[in-house]
This record gives sequence, C-alpha cells and structure tokens, in this order.
Amino acid sequence: MALFTDGAVASIEELRGHDTQLLNVATVEGIDVTRKLALAQEELSVEVAGLLGRLNAPPAIHQVVVTTTLKLWHVFRTLEMVYRDAYNSQLNDRYAGKRDEYREMVKWAYDQLVRGGLGIAADPVEQARTPEPRPSAGGLAEGAYYVAIAWTNAAGEEGGSSVPAVIRVSGSSFAVETTVSPNVKGWNVYCGTSPATMTMQNLATLAPGQTWVQPDTLSSTGRPAGSGQAPTYRLALPRTIQRG
Repeated sequence: MALFTDGAVASIEELRGHDTQLLNVATVEGIDVTRKLALAQEELSVEVAGLLGRLNAPPAIHQVVVTTTLKLWHVFRTLEMVYRDAYNSQLNDRYAGKRDEYREMVKWAYDQLVRGGLGIAADPVEQARTPEPRPSAGGLAEGAYYVAIAWTNAAGEEGGSSVPAVIRVSGSSFAVETTVSPNVKGWNVYCGTSPATMTMQNLATLAPGQTWVQPDTLSSTGRPAGSGQAPTYRLALPRTIQRG
C-alpha cells in the first residue's frame, strides 16, 4: 500500500471501474478528470489533517497509508466533483442523479473509514525516486529493460516501488545506485522486459550507497514489485459530520 503523500491515491482507470461512462461525459462536457483527481486529493488532505488534529499527539499525515476505504473515499469524491461540474454546465437531471449518488457514496466511504480506522505506518517509507540506470560491463541479452527500486526501513518494510526507468543494452549490462531518505536502511531492485514483468533481482537487501550491477541472467523468480508497506496499526478516528 502506498503512503497518502506518495502521489495520486487513485487513477483514472480506477474511476472507470466504478463509472464506465466517465470519459465520455468528461469529453462531452470538457472536464479535466486528472485535475479533478488532484483537487479531490487536496480536499481529502485537508480533511485527514483535520481529523488528525483532533487527536492528542497525532501521527503526521505522511504516516497515513492508502487503505481500500481511503482509496474509495477519493474515488467517490472525484466522481462527485466530475458530475457536479457536468450538471452545473448543462443542468441535466441525469448528471444531478449521478452527482447525488456519488455524494452518498462519499459519505458511505467516509463512514467505513471512521469505523475501521485510519491506516498508519509507524516508520513510513516513501515511494523511491525513479533510478537512473547506466551501462555497465556485462553480457545481458540485448534489448530494453524496465528498472524500478524500492526502499526499506529498519524493520525491512518496503515502501512503494519507483516509477520504472528504461534502459536499452547491447553487449553490456547496467548498474543502478540510489540516494535514500534519512530513515531508509536498504533498497531492492526490480527489473523486467516490461513494467508488468518486473521482479526482484537482488537476493539480499542492498545497503544505502551500494551499487547494483545487473547479472547477465535476468531473474524471473523474485517477487513482483510492490505498492508499499501495510499499516502498522489502525488509528481510531473521531466521528464528524461530512459536508454535503
């Protein structure tokens, strides 16, 4: 699971999973769905910070983990915003119905979040920065390779994998290094011939400052690149009335 501050909580594809007509409506009404995703996340950030602020000695917002309920809250808030804009543009009752439907789903997701608690990472590991692989001596099969890395903390918990970089090799291999955040104690390398086939290449966690040189054989038996660490615990939240 990613941290709330790692980047976008939900994607357009996840929105489409709940509303297959989304892109058609956005195209017809000239709505920027990507921008709506960002605006919805900004609103959630303010609301999550407000919830944390009601507690004694609260965790920081960068410790918040994107659980299923938090993602649904973001998805439904975004869809509500899209259909609110669509209705305001055309005053179409069909859009109003969808707007109201998603407004109720926002309240439902928020209620589920309060019931289950906010996922918190005690020692959060942010998503790693995209690596910059460089050519290195070796005999890796010629072609393009996708390379991602992920950082780990003292407990071995792994943060979200980086956006993959691409390197093309011919008669060589490649090397990877990374500059880590202060609480990062190690890192892992994932590689594949496509983003969907990237698997872990190193057998033991690499130390900060260590250089990884890809062997001539690409391992396909390692675990796939992950999305981040699980919550250390669930934080009970105060009940407040949702707007709208």
